[in-house]
Amino acid sequence: MKTILVIDDEPEILDLVRISLERESYRCATCSSGRLAWETIQQEKPDLIILDVMLPGIDGYSLQLKMSQDENTKKIPIIVLTALEPSRTLFRKFPQVSAFMTKPFRAEELLENVRTAFHSVSNR
Repeated sequence: MKTILVIDDEPEILDLVRISLERESYRCATCSSGRLAWETIQQEKPDLIILDVMLPGIDGYSLQLKMSQDENTKKIPIIVLTALEPSRTLFRKFPQVSAFMTKPFRAEELLENVRTAFHSVSNR
């Protein structure tokens, strides 16, 4: 079973994403703070991360930068899920970012991006 870590500071978003993923038989872990995110990534060893940009503690971009420089995390695919559309250009340089989605989002679109991310990883 694939594990997906959702990092977002909005409880409603965490719940909506978690429920959508669990319906599709993914194991879902959540984290509501950039401060705790790195520790949670190390602990959960997720197969995919869904990442918000605006987080308390460490923002999503800084977390992505840290992940891209670490051998253990630089190949984990990431879906950026944010209300901050202008931040899209910041994430383009990271090959592990498989999708960029803006809030509000459709669950079907999220699930399609998750499937695409897993498919592209298996084809590497």
